[in-house]
Amino acid sequence: MDRAIVAYSGGVDSTFLLRVARDELGDRALALTVRSPTAADDEFADAERMAREFGVAHLVVDSNELTIPGYAENPVHRCYLCKGNLFVICEAEASKRGISTVIDGANLDDLGDFRPGLKAAEERGIRHPLVEAGLSKDEIRAFSRALGLPTWDKPASPCLSSRFPYGTEITLERLSQVGEAEKVLHRHGFRACRVRYHGQVARLEVPVADLPRLLEEPARSAILGEVKALGFLYVAVDLQGFRSGSLNEALPPSARQPRGDPRAS
Repeated sequence: MDRAIVAYSGGVDSTFLLRVARDELGDRALALTVRSPTAADDEFADAERMAREFGVAHLVVDSNELTIPGYAENPVHRCYLCKGNLFVICEAEASKRGISTVIDGANLDDLGDFRPGLKAAEERGIRHPLVEAGLSKDEIRAFSRALGLPTWDKPASPCLSSRFPYGTEITLERLSQVGEAEKVLHRHGFRACRVRYHGQVARLEVPVADLPRLLEEPARSAILGEVKALGFLYVAVDLQGFRSGSLNEALPPSARQPRGDPRAS
């Protein structure tokens, strides 16, 4: 690649990708982050800090996915709409700067999961260098650790819209509600966690090993009070524990077929 825009979220994968892009391309690599109400505040702060530490030019574009037609209704292909919007922004900025390549942090493990956003990337010719290199999430974490990146053990943190069951309307108020509820868990020492929105019910997911700590006093009462203060009437704990994409479990198998490996084509 001569020059490249990195679609940069500040997560494990895109941070590793940006570091490698910086090492290989120098000032011919540009990081682009979309600042949106669907992203947690601390995620944006992390992205800004790491881009600054890398010495990479960092372009921040404000966007609101809720204005995308159909997005707020939270359809099964919501991620397709979101990624399509992201890549349109990336392509527009690339065109302004004469940059021909846009890359993102998709990894090999993503191909075996329900990821509608990959279709949007395919349609727009977005490249996935981590997939092309055959890197799994565990390998990316290991290489990140070897490089001294603080993100090597960072929990996955997809957009806040992923906390809503498909078909549940997404609003700014509800996004703020789940975002603030997750901050409650973070303040109480739960790094890997989700707060799933079910109307009046907040369903808390933490790793199974952390369930006893969540239910012990005084943490239990404190978390209960703080989450209910955000407008939830009930606070439930998922005994199955934390797992990424748990709301995809409600989809029929035909609706969540994984995508094949593009290296084979």
